[in-house]
Amino acid sequence: MNDLQKALVSNTVPVLRESGVALTSHFYHRMLTHNPELKHIFNQANQAQGAQQQALAMAVLAYADNINNPSVLLPVVERIAHKHTSLGIRAEQYSIVGKHLLGSIKEVLGDAASDELIDAWAAAYQQLADIFISVESDLYQNSVANSAGWSGWRPFKVTKKIQESSEISSFYLEPNDQGTLPDFKPGQYISVRLYVENKGIYQPRQYSLSQAPGKQTLRISIKKESETADKPQGVISNQMHTQVVPGDIIDVSAPFGDFFLPEQLPRPIVMISGGVGITPMMSMSEHLDRNNALSQAHFIHSAKNSLVHAFKDVTDSYASRGMKVHYFYDEGAHTHSDVQPGPFKLRDVLSEDLTQLDYYVCGPVGFMKHYIEELRGLGVNESQIHAEAFGTGGF
Repeated sequence: MNDLQKALVSNTVPVLRESGVALTSHFYHRMLTHNPELKHIFNQANQAQGAQQQALAMAVLAYADNINNPSVLLPVVERIAHKHTSLGIRAEQYSIVGKHLLGSIKEVLGDAASDELIDAWAAAYQQLADIFISVESDLYQNSVANSAGWSGWRPFKVTKKIQESSEISSFYLEPNDQGTLPDFKPGQYISVRLYVENKGIYQPRQYSLSQAPGKQTLRISIKKESETADKPQGVISNQMHTQVVPGDIIDVSAPFGDFFLPEQLPRPIVMISGGVGITPMMSMSEHLDRNNALSQAHFIHSAKNSLVHAFKDVTDSYASRGMKVHYFYDEGAHTHSDVQPGPFKLRDVLSEDLTQLDYYVCGPVGFMKHYIEELRGLGVNESQIHAEAFGTGGF
């Protein structure tokens, strides 16, 4: 990009702040109308709720705002690239997205979209697409290079289904081709793809692996997302709970994700989870147990009540072997001797110097935002805060 093009893109920031969601809504409608095959990739529930449009608008704004130094966005690019590779997004699809993004800019901005502005955004988009394609190519290559790794979708058989709480069930998966499983990092996730008959499309969802690597099966633990005043019931989570049974075959991606424990812990860690956010922590905790490192960890879990608290027997056993475990319930905490009423403040839970610990946070977006902001306010370095967010959540 030349300086004039960068200036033109930067000058669209005020418009994007005001009309970004209108632009991205138009873009998704345009693209999915002309290329309906992409409905199999994009989460249609997020589309219906407007969450995907909002998230893309914020991403486009951030890119335009940092057009002179896009390297500051590389951590976000890395996270999104992991999600893209998990969903099987390919390099050739970026040209489809680019065509509809530029078309949407023309159609939404009208006369304000001069030829020079469109050319500038074409150059900007290509620059960003090239970054994503490069990062994702490396991720695909690393996945295939991994012993027993693969690219795209692989059929897996559901071998066992276990209810872990009133709303969470675990699914044990093994390759239908009877092949072996790749190694992965504790905390990573896979994508699962199911056919949604009443919509006539496949829909993917990403779920954390809830046990450590090195086993004969992969395990995911899924919350059945019920309808609330804010959102409809989860299409895929409900289908997994009510329709998928042992013996069924489902499509599964290779493990991906940038939220995981390093090989060597540079300092003690604190795992902070809310609700079903406990799932990657189970993989991490099992990994620590296997490496005799439970004493280096705090495990802080917040749940609505005992009925929805999954894996308590497992983390209780870890506590008996050295892990420092803390439970908080919104309801009924007083009926359990080892549970405190939530919410909690980290400085009240941890007696150590909080700046000398690493933090791994997973849960509802509001929960994560709250505790990440608390950690920042307590002076914890940004590099010591690690968080997982699925869907369109970000912070």
